Amino acid sequence: MTVNLSPLGLGTSQLGNLYRVTTDAEAAGAVGTAWDGGVRYFDTAPAYGRGLSERRLGELLAERPRDEYVLSTKVGRRLVPSPETADERDPMFDVPADLRLEDDLSRDGIRRSLHESLDRLGLDRVDVLYLHDPDDHEEQALTTAIPAMIELREEGLVRAVGAGMNQTAMLTRFVEETDIDLVLCAGRYTLLEQGALADLLPAALAHDVGVVIGGVFNSGLLARPRPPEGALYNYSEAPAPLLERARKIADACERHGVTLPDAALAFVRAHPAVVSTVVGARGADQVSAFLEAARTPVPVELWAELREAWLLDPMAPVPHASLPDISI
Repeated sequence: MTVNLSPLGLGTSQLGNLYRVTTDAEAAGAVGTAWDGGVRYFDTAPAYGRGLSERRLGELLAERPRDEYVLSTKVGRRLVPSPETADERDPMFDVPADLRLEDDLSRDGIRRSLHESLDRLGLDRVDVLYLHDPDDHEEQALTTAIPAMIELREEGLVRAVGAGMNQTAMLTRFVEETDIDLVLCAGRYTLLEQGALADLLPAALAHDVGVVIGGVFNSGLLARPRPPEGALYNYSEAPAPLLERARKIADACERHGVTLPDAALAFVRAHPAVVSTVVGARGADQVSAFLEAARTPVPVELWAELREAWLLDPMAPVPHASLPDISI
């Protein structure tokens, strides 16, 4: 792999007005606080606010030394004009719907998407290119999209390629059958669930593919010391059994003097396949909170208690010391 990612990365869907408007001051605060805290990996996508996240992130990084950070964006969904919905709003991002996302995994579409992203970012290159959620296009991803991305890497237009998804089965197939560098796995390897232990993580180790963990808080269920009623899981209200499980983990964390976010961030970093963890944040306060959580020592006794209560897969690697294994 030809890129070195900082242990923590900033996910920028909130810069695209995820769920509600993010002010320019909040966006600047998030990026600036992350930078000051040592974060040097930033992840975005055309889908985040129909290009808004890319434009904002490009502007906020414009004065930073380009060789000091790693930036990833995504392909597979192109933004095209949509005059018929221009008076509507995007259902997930608080932005006008004057553009629509159109699946395009063709070679030409992959190349066009990258150049359109570069225009929005105001950059001449991105470091990492992910194929974005190709769930409904598995064969085209394997035969066309990923080979087109590898071609871009071989031409020197990107340094690393991979795929980002909320499932592990297809990511595992990409790892085993293609020459990718990284995968971004969102929500399937967390303190709440460790399904990726069965397929993706061992495959990544065997094929020397780095795993970036996204959705480390499972869309919000693990983001607070105690999950409230109505907490989100996979972008929807968490089912009662998962809410109960998260609260039992929170109880154990409290007994050991740490919080659920502290433990969630520490846990995923212990797996040897994991090269970075991307955390989304809306403003300076949220970034400061996840930086503090990432630096909080977690007692080793917590992991033993969680295993004994069957709240953690006994095969999951855990940190071997109470001190945080992160320096940013």
